[in-house]
Formats: sequence, structure tokens, C-alpha cells
Amino acid sequence: MSVTVETLIEAALLTSESPLTDKQLRQLWTPTLPQDALVDVLANLQARWSERALRLVHTVEGWRFQIVAEAFSELKEKLEPEKAPRYSRAVLETLAIIAYQQPATRGDIEAIRGVNVSTQVMQTLSERGWIEVIGHKEVLGRPALWATTPQFLMDLGLDDLTHLPPLTELGELVLPDITPPAANHAAEEE
Repeated sequence: MSVTVETLIEAALLTSESPLTDKQLRQLWTPTLPQDALVDVLANLQARWSERALRLVHTVEGWRFQIVAEAFSELKEKLEPEKAPRYSRAVLETLAIIAYQQPATRGDIEAIRGVNVSTQVMQTLSERGWIEVIGHKEVLGRPALWATTPQFLMDLGLDDLTHLPPLTELGELVLPDITPPAANHAAEEE
């Protein structure tokens, strides 16, 4: 059996544990597949799998097959579910602040939350692979600047941070004490 480029790429995508980039997919073929040919192959695969339980999707980390949402919700109830980790309010608030305000220092997070951020909170998010240090702020002490990772986007099914829900929808949950300065000024005058 001769293997076509489409078969080879399909097999790689179905068996890979992580998403594959365009470059990785192009290098599967010898000589390296041109980008426009890869686009055609991926379009053919997407069309062929469009009515199946798995769909070929592009994420921030590359191409992968993933189960369609309708099938996932059906299976979730019938198969033995993995215990989803439960995170404390402090962990979730810290993650939300980093996601919306990044890059943020620990001091920035503490100023917004109004309480100290424990090392355990930062460690939990870091071990989960959702946040990382991307540099240091050029101020006294050079505090670490925290930002979300590609793993965070992938776990939330987002292509990029612009797809996060508008902060105004989450404002009362995430930042309950923040109100526009004009509103504060008006409230003080009353």
C-alpha cells in the first residue's frame, strides 16, 4: 500500500498526543510539503471529517482532532468521568486577573484582590500549566511578570485572549470592588 500525503497527515494527527504545527505537518512528507499543498490537504481532511464525531480543528498550538461538543456532552454522562480538579476562589480570581491584566506582578494581583496572594496559589496555577513568568518588571525588586500560557488557551478552547468573555460580564464576579472613577466621584459627592 502506498501512503498518500493526506493519509500520512491524517494518521499523524490521529495518533499524536499533542497538536501539530504547520511546519511539523509539512515536514512529514519528503520533500517538504509546500504550505499551499498543506492547506489543501487540511481542507480535504476537514471536509471528510465534517460529519463525524471527531473534527479537525486549529488551536493556538496547532492542528488536532477533537470530539464534537454534542458527542462529548452525551459521553460525559455515560462514561466514567475523570474527577475534575476543584480550585479555590483565590486560585480562580488570581487566574482571571492574570488573564485579563497580563502581564501582572504579584503586587498587581494583590492590589486588585485586596489580599496577599499565597505562594500555593501561584504554584497551583503554574503546575497546571496555565501561567508562567514572562519577564521581570523594571522597578525596585524586579518582581516577576506573570502571563497565561498556550496551555491555558488550549484548555479553555480559545484561539487567543481576545476570545475571553468581556470583562464587564464577569466584573462583579472577578473584580467586585472596581467601579469606574466617575461613578466613585459621583458617589462621594452624594
